[in-house]
Amino acid sequence: MADRMQWGRTTSSNGDRAASPDGGRALRQRSWSPVRAMTRRLNPDGPQGAEPPAGPRRSAVVDCALYLDGRRQAGDWDYAGALEAARRAETGFVWLGLHEPELAEMTEIAATYGLHELAVEDAVKAEQRPKLERFGEVSFLVLRTARYCEHTELTENSEVVETGQVMLFIGPHFLISVRHGDACRLAPVREELEARQELLLHGPWAVAYAITDRVVDLYLEVADQLEDDMDVLETEVFDRQASGRIQRIYQLKRELVEFKRAVMPLQRPLLALTTQMNRDVPKEVRRYFRDVQDHLSRTVEQVNSYDDLLNSILQARLAQVTVDQNNDMRKIAAWAAIAAVWTAIAGIYGMNFEFMPELKMTYGYPVVLALMLAISLTLYRWFRRNDWL
Repeated sequence: MADRMQWGRTTSSNGDRAASPDGGRALRQRSWSPVRAMTRRLNPDGPQGAEPPAGPRRSAVVDCALYLDGRRQAGDWDYAGALEAARRAETGFVWLGLHEPELAEMTEIAATYGLHELAVEDAVKAEQRPKLERFGEVSFLVLRTARYCEHTELTENSEVVETGQVMLFIGPHFLISVRHGDACRLAPVREELEARQELLLHGPWAVAYAITDRVVDLYLEVADQLEDDMDVLETEVFDRQASGRIQRIYQLKRELVEFKRAVMPLQRPLLALTTQMNRDVPKEVRRYFRDVQDHLSRTVEQVNSYDDLLNSILQARLAQVTVDQNNDMRKIAAWAAIAAVWTAIAGIYGMNFEFMPELKMTYGYPVVLALMLAISLTLYRWFRRNDWL
């Protein structure tokens, strides 16, 4: 179990906060300073003592809400004041929503909420597989989001699935959601959840369930729409009038692989959330997570079947290409055989020997031409009858 970190802010001699290496605010160590170590890890070559950039810094805070007894409290709250108010109440918690935070702001939030440096590093980089970890009293849940990209026609360059990440810090009195990308917006989740007071009474894990449920529901939507694209591909492959280019099959397969990277690894974290050994998740909320796990299992089955179907479509198309090539070779061989008749007869009479059959014949020239034409027509009819032409 990791200990909770505590950091303080330092000020410069003129009353301003001192600049940190990444251009944000520096933090003063009280007991130990994992933030400084994390900053060096994320920016190993960054300049020391760099001046902060000109102009106001963009805030990653999308919304900060305080909930007491399952109801959102009125007013605009800063994340530090909201946390203090939540700790004073038994049934209070804070939902802090962030969108693509920078390191400086994330370290300030980590100092206030006691987040571990490794989890903060993952939240800033946003290059993680779905996972569930625990650092002291804080659970860290990573989700990969997915959204279907509408397109009029599937091409070899079409973007079919857009992915992003949502990371959740779940503590006794708070939930921090860190969103990267626009594949899954959380404003509708917050709006729907605030209308369900009985669910919000279960605290931060109820919010974690609502976000996870939204992510998995988007998986189901993507899977259903991918099925439509696969139906179109399958129709084109077996339609002899369509081109059925292999590049489009490979493109859809690449998009399916990206979707699988979001769906498949989430099974293990959800299993950990639904097990009775997990005492962090309230019993009632575990039931909701089991429903999410059922939806995820359905998506996993769909994705696996799509993968097998795409392989079958690809093999069928490759077999068709081979058959088409064989047909082309047969046509070439048939025309070569017809041309060989003219070449052989003309070659014989072009040898200029003195004693040759019908050399003095008056109508020898048209007779030979008629003979070559008759043989060619006979071969053509024979090849047509055998589907060579």
